[in-house]
Amino acid sequence: MKKKSLLARFLIWRLKHVNDRQFISFLGVLIGITSGLAAVVIKNCVHFISSLLQGTTDFESVNFLYMLYPAIGISVTLLFIKYILKKPVSHGIPNVLYSISKTNAHIDGHNMFSSIVTSAFTVGFGGSVGLEGPTVSTGAALGSNIGRLFHLNYKQTTLLLACACAGAMAAIFKAPIAAIVFAMEIIMLDLTMWSVVPLLLASSSAVITSYFFLGMDVLYPFEVDGGFVMQDLPYYVVLGILTGLMATYFTKMYMHIQGLFDKVEKRYIRLLVGGLLLGIIIFFFPSLFGEGYNAINSSLSGDYSYLFNNSVFYSFSENFWALIVLLVLVIFFKVIATSVTFSAGGVGGIFAPTLFMGVNAGVLFAKAVHYLGFRNIEVNNFALIGMAGMIAGVLHAPLTGIFLIADISGGYQLFVPLMITATVSYATAKSFESHSVYTIQLAQRKELMTHDKDQNVLSLMRVTRLIEKNFNTINSDATLGDLVKVIAKSQRNLFIVIDEENNFEGIVKLDDIREIMFQPEKYDVVFVRDLMVIPTVVIQHDESMADVARKYQYSDKFNLVVLQDGKYLGCVSRAQIFSTYRRMLKHFSED
Repeated sequence: MKKKSLLARFLIWRLKHVNDRQFISFLGVLIGITSGLAAVVIKNCVHFISSLLQGTTDFESVNFLYMLYPAIGISVTLLFIKYILKKPVSHGIPNVLYSISKTNAHIDGHNMFSSIVTSAFTVGFGGSVGLEGPTVSTGAALGSNIGRLFHLNYKQTTLLLACACAGAMAAIFKAPIAAIVFAMEIIMLDLTMWSVVPLLLASSSAVITSYFFLGMDVLYPFEVDGGFVMQDLPYYVVLGILTGLMATYFTKMYMHIQGLFDKVEKRYIRLLVGGLLLGIIIFFFPSLFGEGYNAINSSLSGDYSYLFNNSVFYSFSENFWALIVLLVLVIFFKVIATSVTFSAGGVGGIFAPTLFMGVNAGVLFAKAVHYLGFRNIEVNNFALIGMAGMIAGVLHAPLTGIFLIADISGGYQLFVPLMITATVSYATAKSFESHSVYTIQLAQRKELMTHDKDQNVLSLMRVTRLIEKNFNTINSDATLGDLVKVIAKSQRNLFIVIDEENNFEGIVKLDDIREIMFQPEKYDVVFVRDLMVIPTVVIQHDESMADVARKYQYSDKFNLVVLQDGKYLGCVSRAQIFSTYRRMLKHFSED
């Protein structure tokens, strides 16, 4: 008798002694720790590379190497992917959402390390993107593969993905509350009571891991100067509208640039064009180099020298109008730099670019209000609130924006302004673009899962898994007598007409021929091609179940033919769809 493996024996022991909830809670802690370690490794790698490249420059000198650094980083990233990894590295959060929707929560194992390596080179050499997406992708890959290792079902594995994402966000931002909100708002599709405990454990263990290796300091040291003032209410609303419009610009510009680069088939041309363009942008605006967290901290402390350091504009650092113009320009070009980084082949996230745009938008708005003589509002507070507005608008995640900024800055005295600006920004962005940067491409391909449980169940259903093949087929040249013989052996009232090569030609319904089939004198003179009809509604094998359900909703059909390139595959019945839907809905609803 073959001896069981150690894993098999552990799984048997676990089933006997540890229930699912206890085991998932334990895995939540494990994933939180590993996600925290991933965040530590990514942050340190990027900091090391950036320090080597930037450590020897003088603020007053213009660093011409900024024109070369980003292209070098992206080149190393592409070489690693092509010759070492030999598999594509997908963008973080969209990849997680896609895996939940289309691949049964399965993420390739290489994502447990590939995002760390590629993002370190991309961001370390100045790629104008963040590290949140790669950290989330790394954590999610860990969660997915742990789920596969222990043979967990789809629902349990999805919960592990959410735990991993919460852990990654908690570790990189040191914001455990915001991380849980993020997991619920962006990743988690159906929050139940039993899923809260693993999320809490993952988030807390991840942030403790981050504290242990990176220290207790918060990401953005910030002291709130006063709380909510009623006289500032109109300005919070206007800032919300402004950040909502900027978020719309972010999404549309990102998609436009990506569309332009997608038309270029040769990867090296995309690299050359993207690297050159990114290098020129960063040369003129060095504050767009890398993540931009140092620039954000400087801005929150009222120091705007980051806009002028190492640039051709350094001599204008004391000029107010130069400050205003540069704020406008870095906000405008940040989206372009981020989009070009991705399109050229870089790996990173959009959280940091979003925060960068938000803090500069808040500063610009406050400076403009004060200069125009409306009111002397607190610049630093509006810089902080601007970040929440941009997160709410770009990510379509107002709760994440509110809690993240309050959590990472300790700015809970500004909770009401954060709520106002984030809500207005979200509503403004939503009115122009119904999907966020994370979800717009998935939505266009009808692969997006949302918080709508009914829609999620339909998204998980596949036409090819519902096909019934016990429908009898017959050739169009066959006679009525041949058809009667087929009917005598069939349990169905629908018969499929195909040719010798399995090409679909039509259907014959039993109700349509019930009278003529009892007239033997017509058996040899009436042919199937005279009796068949061509249905007005058929299903393609790769159609979404939402479209299939819509076809059944607006037709009186009980069975629809499924085709692939004109070839007959089988039929899908209304009853089969309904029973499968009810079974999956019950599974999703179980607590």
